[in-house]
Amino acid sequence: MNLIDRAKNILITPKTEWDVINGETETPMSLLPKYVVIMALIPAIAAFIGYGLIGVSVLGFKIAGAKWGLSMAIKLFLSSIISYFVCTYVIDALAPNFKSEKNLGKSAQLVAYATTASAVAGIFYILPALSFLLIIGLYSIYLFYIGLPKLKKTPEDQVVVYMIVSAVIIIVVSIVVGMVLERVMWAIFGNPYALGGLDNLFK
Repeated sequence: MNLIDRAKNILITPKTEWDVINGETETPMSLLPKYVVIMALIPAIAAFIGYGLIGVSVLGFKIAGAKWGLSMAIKLFLSSIISYFVCTYVIDALAPNFKSEKNLGKSAQLVAYATTASAVAGIFYILPALSFLLIIGLYSIYLFYIGLPKLKKTPEDQVVVYMIVSAVIIIVVSIVVGMVLERVMWAIFGNPYALGGLDNLFK
């Protein structure tokens, strides 16, 4: 599997690419180094550049700093990895409730490849002023919708419900993980939003 081709195909021709993916055998751990980690680096590196070097302008002041950028990068990277595992296991555990196949490998493929859009959209962290464009990552919901019946053998009448329940769980997991990691990063690097923290960021 060529990572660039896989990412391009899942974004442009998801219906046919999910069929190709369905013919492959993977595990949560096998996908981690060759796809998940690499895709997680996209928003992480972009955030380091965006918040650590480029910064944002507030009332005429430029706010940026290596600690802020590093904190954002680590938080986004770890959030992607943790969410990948949690969502994989949750989606697989939910499968029998929606007449779907309980297969951890397929659940890992579904999560890893469906989130390609949100990972690629993370490139916009490189310019914090354009961070609103991260909304493009919502295309991952459509990718998940297309891949669900192919990988999990979900009946047509169960796809939407399974997708909604899974999406809610993924969103909640992402928020909780993000909040926890943010607190941890603040404890290590300091709170950049506090007055004392901002004093070190103005340039």
